[in-house]
Amino acid sequence: MLQLRPTCEHCNRALPPASTEARICSYECTFCAGCVDTVLHNVCPNCGGGFQPRPVRPARDWKGGNFLGKDPASTTVKHRPVDRAAHDAFSSSLRQIAPEQR
Repeated sequence: MLQLRPTCEHCNRALPPASTEARICSYECTFCAGCVDTVLHNVCPNCGGGFQPRPVRPARDWKGGNFLGKDPASTTVKHRPVDRAAHDAFSSSLRQIAPEQR
C-alpha cells in the first residue's frame, strides 16, 4: 500500500492525498512536479530511477472499504533537501537514459 507521503522531500511543499502534483519513484520517494522537472531532471536522488504521477486514493468508500478513511495517508514528513551540485553530478549521465532503461 502506498504511503502517500504528505510533502515534497526537497522543497517541503504540501502534497495532500488528492494532489495531482505529487510524483513518486518505485521506492515511493516523493517530490512535487516542479522539483522533479527543474531540480531533479526526472532522476531520483535516492535511487537513480524516474518518477511517475502518484495515484490518488479515493476519499470515499466506493467499494470494499478501499479509501482514505480506512487507509489514511502518511503524516511522516521526509524533508531531505537535495544538494543541487551533487545531484547534477550524479544525474548528468542518467538523465540522458530513459527511466525504463536505467
